Amino acid sequence: MRCFGDGNKLYSDYHDHEWGRPVLDEHGLFERICLEAFQSGLSWLIVLRKRAHLRKVFCAFDPQEVACFGAADVARLLDDKGTIRNRAKIEAAVANARATLDLRQGSRPLPELVWTFRPRSAPAPSSFAELPSLTPESTSLAKALKRNGFRFVGPTTAYALMQACGLVNDHLAGCLVRDEVDRRQASMPLGAFAGEGSTMGDLR
Repeated sequence: MRCFGDGNKLYSDYHDHEWGRPVLDEHGLFERICLEAFQSGLSWLIVLRKRAHLRKVFCAFDPQEVACFGAADVARLLDDKGTIRNRAKIEAAVANARATLDLRQGSRPLPELVWTFRPRSAPAPSSFAELPSLTPESTSLAKALKRNGFRFVGPTTAYALMQACGLVNDHLAGCLVRDEVDRRQASMPLGAFAGEGSTMGDLR
């Protein structure tokens, strides 16, 4: 059983090979933050269909490049029919790139900050009706990201990020990749990114 994505190869490939698998690198997390923000109010399939073009116009979601975007770049993207033409979301991507670079200069780069909010594992859900739209951890993560200059990352978007990047495993019980995702997540000790001597609650 595939818990979502049947009937569309783009969607099923995302389910089978990406959703729920741990994303540990800055570049990957920055891209997911941008995509989750772009998805707000839209279907995820729309974002997947535009993803290749979004990668092209956002310099493969390299935060170093996107941080240099100015007003002319925003105007160019707003005029591009292949993008998601929402000024607030585009400007958020630029602001989030700059915030990502700022984190590099501090004691906790983006992967460390995000993974600090990984909760303890929970039983496999039997239906999507059992899944929350936000959690205490996603609320705390959203606050930490906003405190560090990120935009368009409320608690619901933060929980979607946690699902996508493997902080939680919300594949349903019986899903064909549930056990594999469990194994990948279990290979990372809880608090692996918290830093020596720090606790999981440092940023909450």
